[in-house]
Amino acid sequence: MSRSAAAAAEQAARRPAPAWVPSVLATVMVAVGLLDIAGAFSPRLAHRLHRVSSVVPGAISHASPGVLVAVGVLLLFLANAIRRRKRRAWRLTVALLTLSLLPHVVYGLNEDHLLGANSGLALVSLALLVALVVARREFYAIGDPYTRWRPLGWFLGLSLLSVGLGLALAYATLRDTAADLGLVQLTADVVVGLVGVPTQLTDGTGPISDVLYYALLSLGLVTICVPAYMLLRSPRSRPFLTAGDEADMRALIARHGERDSLGYFALRRDKSVVFSPTRKAAIAYRVTSGVMLASGDPLGDPEAWPGAIAEFLEEARLHAWVPGVVACSQTGAEIWCREAGLVALEIGDEAVVEVDDFSLDGRSMRNVRQMCNRVRRAGYTTCVRRMSDVPAEEMAALAVAADHWRVGDTERGFSMALGRLGDPADEGYVVVTASLDGEPKALLGFVPWGRDGLSLDLMRRDQAADPGLSELLIVETLQAAPRLGVARVSLNFAAFRSALARGERIGASPITRAWRSILVFVSRWAQIESLYRFNAKFGPVWEPRFILYPDAARLPRVSVAYLEAEAFISYPRLAFWRGGSAHEVAGLVRS
Repeated sequence: MSRSAAAAAEQAARRPAPAWVPSVLATVMVAVGLLDIAGAFSPRLAHRLHRVSSVVPGAISHASPGVLVAVGVLLLFLANAIRRRKRRAWRLTVALLTLSLLPHVVYGLNEDHLLGANSGLALVSLALLVALVVARREFYAIGDPYTRWRPLGWFLGLSLLSVGLGLALAYATLRDTAADLGLVQLTADVVVGLVGVPTQLTDGTGPISDVLYYALLSLGLVTICVPAYMLLRSPRSRPFLTAGDEADMRALIARHGERDSLGYFALRRDKSVVFSPTRKAAIAYRVTSGVMLASGDPLGDPEAWPGAIAEFLEEARLHAWVPGVVACSQTGAEIWCREAGLVALEIGDEAVVEVDDFSLDGRSMRNVRQMCNRVRRAGYTTCVRRMSDVPAEEMAALAVAADHWRVGDTERGFSMALGRLGDPADEGYVVVTASLDGEPKALLGFVPWGRDGLSLDLMRRDQAADPGLSELLIVETLQAAPRLGVARVSLNFAAFRSALARGERIGASPITRAWRSILVFVSRWAQIESLYRFNAKFGPVWEPRFILYPDAARLPRVSVAYLEAEAFISYPRLAFWRGGSAHEVAGLVRS
């Protein structure tokens, strides 16, 4: 067989089954899990399970209801991972289904039935087990190779915590019984109770024994489910760009960087990258909450974009990540939709100012002109320079000041922020400052956009400074642009700009006006309308930007991942076991 034929055969062997196969299996798993939980709490089934004690040691028979509850909960938990073709989920599900069948088989042998009297539930479990074994090749998604020991750390930590809480509950509810048992026996009973086995603590007839039994069982479920989640979670790609990767990306930006104003932001070092087979195109991404999130258009030659997109999708398929793209242009959205079958949704517009068309003259610029004059009269001075022309000491002081001026503790940005002010590698970076009596009061930072453009990266100001500084700095940048060889400047991104603009027009439909009213209301907490109004002052050309997602069912997940990547959503991170990269140890969600 030739190499090409072998490669084609290998690719065919790796081709996944239709999407409905894992979805159907996941749906059946949910049904089996619910049946297991119901069966554990069914008096009739519970009585049958206790009769197993005649042929099996008592601990196993008494544990059966608790085992069924644990199996049922874990099956519900594993269903989503099975739908996403996770290999680890497949292994755990096969083990759990085998475990859930054991009580039925043991009881059936005792009663001369194949699967016992409750054969319906057993047959469904058996059928699901057989289906999973037959379709085992379809569950190929790998687990997280960087945190494979973390679930063990969580399990050990939660086990100690659960035993400690169990002892405290036992002493609090059954003080006399606990004292009679002694610490060693009491600890043993608590440990056994975590797996649902009745003990001297929980075999009483009063409500306190029942409460303690289910409390211990709940602690046991948490002890199992949390490590299972850590084991099954989508692997988080370590954000790491090698020197060679970054050099290749910079070469692509140098040749084709004028196509996308966001291209330079692909060089953020908390992103990873995939290249086309010819390395003529690349896609930078970050994995957030199981979503492989790219931003902007692919780098490089558009003719090579399909190859990079194919590599991106293969990486997502291999790890069971949901592919998503944010803030891409209309051209990029068309190619992504054609090559990847994604769905596009316009989320806002980028404001691009053509330097030759900008002027402070005219009635439309009256407000900006007045604000700039007022700030100048207050004594503020400005300076527009390439970062390579800024002394290192001054650049370090500006970086400290910018960090101090930041509103909030989190550095926001993913698709339209570089996040490393003062890095010597960004020598084409443009720094615009405003000072009062020699002290810096405001700062703008722009990354290169091809050979003749700038794209806004950073906008910071001292909150105690006079209003209008940001407008002044933008005007100064546009007026100094010809000296810098700049013909166009990209400003802030305005979310849902077109909806706001249409909603305020005369004759807008009730639905459009209602949507605008919602956006205005949300603007009380998020800068939606204010950014649109700010950008509109400079008479920009509006360039639409899109979010791309596989289907409507996964749009919320991609949207939440986007908000997490931009650090609008962050979660507290606790871990009993710290492993992996420095980013994982710190539990960083921020950009």
